[in-house]
Amino acid sequence: MKKVITYGTFDLLHKGHVRLLKRAKELGDHLTVCLSSDEFNAEKGKKAYTSYEDRKYILEAIKYVDEVIPEKGWDQKISDVVDNNIDTFVMGDDWKGKFDFLEDYCEVIYLPRTEGISTSKIKEDLGLSDSDTWKA
Repeated sequence: MKKVITYGTFDLLHKGHVRLLKRAKELGDHLTVCLSSDEFNAEKGKKAYTSYEDRKYILEAIKYVDEVIPEKGWDQKISDVVDNNIDTFVMGDDWKGKFDFLEDYCEVIYLPRTEGISTSKIKEDLGLSDSDTWKA
């Protein structure tokens, strides 16, 4: 079984998020989503509009997602990959190059973002500031 992992806050869930999850799942048999905890977002100086538990509930309802685990800090990626026998790490291409250090442990793929939609745009349309929600 080929296992894939991706990371994110997945706040204000939109088509771009779902497309990322779909494309990530197409790369393997099992997709784990490592979801930023509220505490980790606070450490980054960000606040999600939706709580961790609600974001987790929504992600678990998406057919492409097999498992959701918490992201509690920047440094857990290597242990997540090793402990969960991950074959492929997937992120949006806005992070291109940032996780190449994982190539010693698994395949690293950066997928193109969905044009015309982003959490930042939704926030802007709603008149929310960066301190109100976290950029996905």
